[in-house]
Amino acid sequence: MTFQDLNLNTPLYNAIEDLGFENPTPIQAEAFNVIASGKDVVGIAQTGTGKTFAYMLPILRNLQYSRQDNPRVLVLVPTRELVVQVVSEIEKLSKYINNRVLGVYGGTNINTQKQAVAQGQDIIVATPGRLYDLAVSRVLQLKSIQKLVIDEVDVMLDLGFRHQLINIFDILPLRRQNIMFSATMTKDVDDLITDFFINPNKIAIAVSGTPLENIKQQRYDVPNFYTKLNLLEYLLQDKDEYSKVLIFVAYKRMADRLFEALEALFPNQSCVIHSNKTQNYRLRSIEQFREGENRLLVATDVMARGLDIDNVSHVINFDTPEYPENYMHRIGRTGRAEREGQALLFSTDKEQESRQSIENLMQMTIETLEIPEPVEISKELIDEERDQIKEHYNPIKRRDEDAPGPAFHEKKEKNQKENLGGSYRREIAKKYKKPKTRGDKNYNRRNKKK
Repeated sequence: MTFQDLNLNTPLYNAIEDLGFENPTPIQAEAFNVIASGKDVVGIAQTGTGKTFAYMLPILRNLQYSRQDNPRVLVLVPTRELVVQVVSEIEKLSKYINNRVLGVYGGTNINTQKQAVAQGQDIIVATPGRLYDLAVSRVLQLKSIQKLVIDEVDVMLDLGFRHQLINIFDILPLRRQNIMFSATMTKDVDDLITDFFINPNKIAIAVSGTPLENIKQQRYDVPNFYTKLNLLEYLLQDKDEYSKVLIFVAYKRMADRLFEALEALFPNQSCVIHSNKTQNYRLRSIEQFREGENRLLVATDVMARGLDIDNVSHVINFDTPEYPENYMHRIGRTGRAEREGQALLFSTDKEQESRQSIENLMQMTIETLEIPEPVEISKELIDEERDQIKEHYNPIKRRDEDAPGPAFHEKKEKNQKENLGGSYRREIAKKYKKPKTRGDKNYNRRNKKK
């Protein structure tokens, strides 16, 4: 099937031709007519299969020109980076269409976004939190929304957005089309569909957890962090093979630690992204990696969700993810649009259970490679790898979170005043042997008798 077989209009055909696309992906071909019919739709497809175009092509095909200020299409995504990406994809498809698209997300000035909303928009792409803030402020009116798209819904629920989604559903028009896309089907996703979708059509291109066949997966059993680092250094020395590498770690402190180590080994070739970085820093890191200014990008799972970066040669799982679905999202950053991709998984002894869960989800065994001889096997451990000595519960001992900080010091002796409570008149009388008030005649008379 080609795009010519879909019932598109001339502006969309021209935009697709400019992008150089000829054949729709399976999810794009399957979803077009169902979404165009106006029915509720649930799409399950592997990451990297073009889900954004799958829902935007039929929406743009039927979106009529209008001068009204209130938006008619709402797209919800879990992260700020995805907002920027989806807006960019819509603008590419809308090259020959007269419509207005705006992305809104937290971490930036809300007043600037209020001004942009007030100018009138046709399509709003947003994170749930910022969208709800704009709606509550009455600047953004959702009464004209005809189509609601929830992209990467499994991620949204993992990040704790369920209550915000329910609040948004409450202020949306009842008569609307619901469109939901996800790479994995979880119980939370199924519950959301049951509660808010009306007899949806389900389009499943692959069973949840099915690995992409064009991604070659291999793994190493590695004892600790420093051995992982030595192995990573050995592999990355081949700059032609490892030309654009996305390295995933478990948490933010690990991301900073690995970034500093790589900067020392490969100066000016690395960048890092995690949720503690500012929005501008995160976007700049992605752009530098996308444009090839840096060949290495260290990231937490905030990057694993839906971001489309061309020609990622390798995805390296420096840490084995605890949840197997996260592994599927991670490796989906390579092998995009049916290209060939490579994925490596590093696992310590403590991570073997998580690795087994990943293989169970995919129903396949990942090929195990031997650590190359030149790689030094380190015995040095980082703090997180050392055995923690845990004392039995002691109610007197101060817990770590209650411990005084580095700026804490005891008061000087002269400042350690005793608080007896109430009036301090007795202290004054003891010191000066006279009434505090000169007009206390009874006190003076008693003293004279003495």
